[in-house]
Amino acid sequence: MAPKGKKKEEPVDESKLRIAIVNQDRCKPKKCRQECKKHCPVNRTGKFCIEVEPTSKIAFISEPLCIGCGICVKKCPFEAINIINLPKDLGKDTTHRFGPNTFKLHRLPVPRPGQVLGLVGTNGIGKSTALKILAGKLKPNLGQYDSPPDWQEVLGHFRGSELQGYFTRILEDSLKATIKPQYVDSIPKNVKGTVEGIIKVKDEMDQGETFMTTLDLQHIRTRQIDELSGGELQRFAICVVCVTSSNVYMFDEPSSYLDVRQRLKAAQTIRSIIKHDNYIIVVEHDLSVLDYLSDFICCLWGCPGVYGVVTTPFSVREGINIFLDGFIPTENLRFRDESLNFRVSETLDEEIKRLHSTEYPALTKTMGGKFKLHVEAGNFSDSEIIVMLGQNGTGKTTFIRMLAGLLKPDDDDTELPQMHVSYKPQTITAKFEGSVKALFLAKIRDAYLHPQFTTDVVKPLSIENIIDQEVQVVSGGELQRVALIVALGKPADIYLIDEPSAYLDSEQRIQAAKVIKRYILHAKKTAFVVEHDFIMATYLADRVIVYEGQPGIECTACSPEPLITGMNRFLKSLEITFRRDPTNFRPRINKLDSVKDKEQKVSGQFFVVESD
Repeated sequence: MAPKGKKKEEPVDESKLRIAIVNQDRCKPKKCRQECKKHCPVNRTGKFCIEVEPTSKIAFISEPLCIGCGICVKKCPFEAINIINLPKDLGKDTTHRFGPNTFKLHRLPVPRPGQVLGLVGTNGIGKSTALKILAGKLKPNLGQYDSPPDWQEVLGHFRGSELQGYFTRILEDSLKATIKPQYVDSIPKNVKGTVEGIIKVKDEMDQGETFMTTLDLQHIRTRQIDELSGGELQRFAICVVCVTSSNVYMFDEPSSYLDVRQRLKAAQTIRSIIKHDNYIIVVEHDLSVLDYLSDFICCLWGCPGVYGVVTTPFSVREGINIFLDGFIPTENLRFRDESLNFRVSETLDEEIKRLHSTEYPALTKTMGGKFKLHVEAGNFSDSEIIVMLGQNGTGKTTFIRMLAGLLKPDDDDTELPQMHVSYKPQTITAKFEGSVKALFLAKIRDAYLHPQFTTDVVKPLSIENIIDQEVQVVSGGELQRVALIVALGKPADIYLIDEPSAYLDSEQRIQAAKVIKRYILHAKKTAFVVEHDFIMATYLADRVIVYEGQPGIECTACSPEPLITGMNRFLKSLEITFRRDPTNFRPRINKLDSVKDKEQKVSGQFFVVESD
């Protein structure tokens, strides 16, 4: 809230409106000299642009009085202030704000009955806030956080749009919304019981058995919720939402923890609940899954943690391409400096690769007497990335751990090549006590202090904002980027990277893929990567290892093979076809039984390299 005694601010020209953000975690007015307040030129004229009361926990900045000089941003010793100039005319489109100097959401996605609305945007841009508002769990205050408007005023704000009727139905309690939460690992804290028991209780559509079979939950039906893995929790959560009788279904990141086959099954399950009178909204960072799931797309752009703006709806292909391009043609507005595409500009001569090739023998590993992995003999070379493709439970991590020397093959006489290995595991835990910078200096001091490593790896992964934060308090996505930097910073011959896209948003995934690709190529090293995000996997892969067999029982890791033949073999086993987008070359999943899907299956081209 604004300080007591503060006069009501005069209305200002919306074309000059600014957002002033004060980070509550960083702002410590009792530990500094209040440099922001002392050096503010508006304060020096006698006005109160920046105020810090003796009882204040954080500084207050008056946005109408702020002239955007940026002096307070530079003077703050804790880097707690951010001043952003808003694009013209956004002020009148404010949908919600949590308080003074906090995040601001402009506009809302417009769901349509009988269709799937996909939301795409970076983390911290307002997707989850928009879902809460559309679910009726958060009343939009139109930016008036100090005196929230009543519902009549809210309906008046949306008069003439599809949202007026939507919110009217929410008010009349004729819309019931069900949300699949973003963080499924928190479900066991709130839900107790067996998988089958809870689904039976929630099953209002008499579809429980069907969805349990489709989502591969039959073998865990008697298990307690707190015994489930991340992927099992995700499929359980999707099943619970799908069997509920609702008018609005919301799925926040439904592909997390799932392999490629499970992602497609989940997408097909979600599309199967479409009815002419219900609404389905999906937030997803795997762009190929979002493409497959959605009927239309709303992009969210802005400044993470500061403000977010929702675009008008676009067709699926156009919406994702606009997000990747960073330019909205309907508003003639560029929200990102560079466009993101999937061309691989640098490749290494095949003859040079053959000269630096290393062989590894056929291997067998039995795990706990239940699972057996066969690895066919193969090779790898310098400046090469080999991506492992397979369902969960086929032994990808087992093979990686054998290469890392953490597991011994069944035959003690089998000798693996002796090399230095750097390993980024699938599951990361923040055990280090100290800041992110202290972690880098302790683990990868030489690389971190090297200018080339900073330019190629550290800066593109955007961790400057958390460099002084404690490792144990950073978010999952931030921890993933930190772990990737640590893995690449260790001197090694082989880099083993298990699921680098986990917890990252769409932009961060593409940046991470570019960083890995560039570093491995320039450092003349080898990388083995496990990745379920198909766009990221195809961008990274020089060759692929396809896993075949029965997950959890007996599987075979085939020899590394070229990208096209390997992808064709893998996709054929999943009965999925991919084509390329002509604009940015991203792989796109063909809708099941579509014309292109049937054509490619008949011709045997499950993975098309040239654009459509």
